Amino acid sequence: QVQLVESGGGLVQAGGSLRLSCAASGRTFSSYAMGWFRQVPGKEREFAASISSSGSSTFYADSVKGRFTISRDNAQNTVYLQMNTLKPEDTAVYYCAATQRGWLNPDYWGQGTQVTVSS
Repeated sequence: QVQLVESGGGLVQAGGSLRLSCAASGRTFSSYAMGWFRQVPGKEREFAASISSSGSSTFYADSVKGRFTISRDNAQNTVYLQMNTLKPEDTAVYYCAATQRGWLNPDYWGQGTQVTVSS
């Protein structure tokens, strides 16, 4: 079992930055690829970024590429999402996820953290 707890969300003005953290329980964190998704009320949850279990590979949605950076610290069982140049359309609940079997159906989800970007 892996439990994921996000933190770092909040209210920020357009153009600002936030850093999300996702702390994972368990001793198998380094065996999971980690990802960040986001969801706006009334819309489907969408992929934002992912990082391989070793941290050697990352992937981003076009909507966040060049502005967001995903990273992980396997010694601290934590994955991060640095979000720069935020836009009002980045407003969403951000979820951390862990998977060993691809992103169509991740193994574990966090509870989410709200990010609100004001114009």
